[in-house]
Amino acid sequence: MNNITTCISTYNNLPYLKLAIKSIRKYSHFKDMPVVVYAENCDDGTDEWLVDNAEKYGLTYLIEHNDPAKGIGGGLNVVADMVQTEFINFIHADMVVSQDWDLELYKMFEKYPDEKLWVNSHRVEPDMFGGESRPGTVIIPREMFGYTHDEFEERYFIDWAAEFTEQNDVEIPKGEGVSGMIRKVDWDHIGGNDDRFAPAWWEDFDLFLRMKNEGYRFILPSKSLVFHFGARSSHFPKDDFTRESSRSKECEP
Repeated sequence: MNNITTCISTYNNLPYLKLAIKSIRKYSHFKDMPVVVYAENCDDGTDEWLVDNAEKYGLTYLIEHNDPAKGIGGGLNVVADMVQTEFINFIHADMVVSQDWDLELYKMFEKYPDEKLWVNSHRVEPDMFGGESRPGTVIIPREMFGYTHDEFEERYFIDWAAEFTEQNDVEIPKGEGVSGMIRKVDWDHIGGNDDRFAPAWWEDFDLFLRMKNEGYRFILPSKSLVFHFGARSSHFPKDDFTRESSRSKECEP
């Protein structure tokens, strides 16, 4: 289906970007949908990998090196401007999708055709920040599926996800940052992410407040499930869990 474009904004996240793109092509219902990647300021081989693998995975990409950086949120604005389909489907570069995740998001637009929607997948995340499960996000022990790209047990997660989505059927009125499906006309109407937050990652709070004020509806269906490794480029570059990234130190109070 060419009515949806999946968009990724990435920064030095190559091992996880590979997993994300492979899972999108393997487990999406709409396997022929365009996939657009924006790579900014990468020095980990991402640029070269995109050039070498664009044809294999059917990718459109844009590579830039900017100072100051646009950041992940600013990168979403860039890829959104490149979209020519009715729907934009944003996703993190450190996510792995499960079977038919995209179809279940799209069903919400068929169910509520006359509303402005922001629709997110239910998330499964390893315990990286000492938090607890919350509506729309299941926090699991780090070792359950593996919490690094080279230890991730894809088959175990896919089977677990199939059981989870079979047993759960709820629509949570909540928005999650960076990843989500929206009509392009509604993204353009709201104006995307505000550049004043670049290159940090609090832009989604502002984005959702503006959406709320404009009457947008937030839906997080449990039938769409993704695995989120959790802040790998923003907080834990190169899987170093002992220190924050330099960008994190500069941008967070």
